[in-house]
Amino acid sequence: MPALPDIADFDLTRLPADFYQNPYPWYHALRQHEPVKRLPDGSYFLTRYDDIQAVYKNPHQFSSDKKAEFRPKYGDSPLYRHHTTSLVFNDPPLHTRVRRLISGALHTRALQALEPGLIACVDGLLERMQDRRQVDLIEDFAMHIPIEIIGNLLAVPHAEREPLRDWSLAILGALEPAITPAAFARGNQAVSEFLDYLEGLVRQRRAHPGDPEQDVLTRLIQGENNETLSQQELLHNCIFILNAGHETTTNLIGNGLHALLAYPAQRALLLEQPQRINSAVEEFLRFESSNQLGNRITTETVQLGGVTLEPETRINLCIGAANRDPAHFPDPDRLDILRSPNRHLAFASGIHQCVGLNLARMEGRIAISRFLARYPDYQLSDTPVRGGRARFRGFLHLPCRLN
Repeated sequence: MPALPDIADFDLTRLPADFYQNPYPWYHALRQHEPVKRLPDGSYFLTRYDDIQAVYKNPHQFSSDKKAEFRPKYGDSPLYRHHTTSLVFNDPPLHTRVRRLISGALHTRALQALEPGLIACVDGLLERMQDRRQVDLIEDFAMHIPIEIIGNLLAVPHAEREPLRDWSLAILGALEPAITPAAFARGNQAVSEFLDYLEGLVRQRRAHPGDPEQDVLTRLIQGENNETLSQQELLHNCIFILNAGHETTTNLIGNGLHALLAYPAQRALLLEQPQRINSAVEEFLRFESSNQLGNRITTETVQLGGVTLEPETRINLCIGAANRDPAHFPDPDRLDILRSPNRHLAFASGIHQCVGLNLARMEGRIAISRFLARYPDYQLSDTPVRGGRARFRGFLHLPCRLN
């Protein structure tokens, strides 16, 4: 095993370039030598599965409310108002109200209703690639799938979907531990433009409601059990629905297809036994977690991993490290599509477990299985380009020959 990096000066706001290519040596070193690591800004970085799971299971001592953390970072800006209003960065009761409305729209029958459209979308993308010598599996394939599905969930007209990806990338890019003034400006502009668009879409939907069993926006507008969202809560959580499902699902598909290139025996196994696709998707989620980082803040004095944390201590939860913890995953740096059990934390856990996890699984299963059935001999044609982010792990470009 190669020497582990020196983690004495590990700092999320000043990461070396090679971290973005392969963060796992740092995660292993931190877990081995300083699993509850105090960072220069006073926050702590957790890398052990058990510590992270303990935080997820105790939302009373570990809050998801980000107002105190985000005010110095964003000031009174559109980014601040968005991130402190959306589902993921809030505690009950707001979190409970919004989650109930969204999860109610993602029931089993609703997902089954989405599946034919998803298959048609995937097959159409595969068809368009067949006569090309080279394709980019992100730009020509993976990125289009969640935009199509989320656009369908919110009933966004097809002609109006083009800006959605760029808005999402800009808003999520501003969530990185350290952001440039340019990234801050892009994120604020994206929030403002997205809000302007949604105000018009909501007006139309209030005048002409859709089927609340299938149209998430109609369901959020109408509410249920006499509970409704304010206009700002409604708009910002529509943005959240796009952001939560867009880049992470794009990354799941791209990371999975790339992992199979790196492990040809696993690709051969999946081609021989395509019924293993569900297990394979779970392993892709563990092996290269689309979302690598989460955050909490303590509400009282707590003990975690033998370290005393005072109230209002910020905590970074390293999901990518937890999912390669050898205490829970034997030989964790090896892709094993038959791995069982595989209780990864790619979707988090507890009350903030990803509300769209079954939708993401369905998208990954259909996209990857149908791609492999059509193009089983695909190969890299050039060097892949990583997204260059600590929080979200995926590719900007994945150039391949389909053979």
